[in-house]
Amino acid sequence: MLPESFATVLVCPRTKQPLVYFPRGERDVDEADAFLLCPAARLRYRFEDGVPALLPEEAEELSEQATAALLARAKQLGLRLPG
Repeated sequence: MLPESFATVLVCPRTKQPLVYFPRGERDVDEADAFLLCPAARLRYRFEDGVPALLPEEAEELSEQATAALLARAKQLGLRLPG
């Protein structure tokens, strides 16, 4: 799990825009499911052994609908959103 202070300074390497940190995954269940979301690029970055894999070419590309759903879920969970 990333310290919140560290998560707030991370940006997407492609867009240089802030990321949304899901520390326990989309379902808010397990730290092993943690990921970072770049709404601007619609990229989902996974973690490997607790370290964010911030390589755009290895990130999961999401549809507009999937990105919107994750942003809505982040809001429900009270996660820090960009902007």
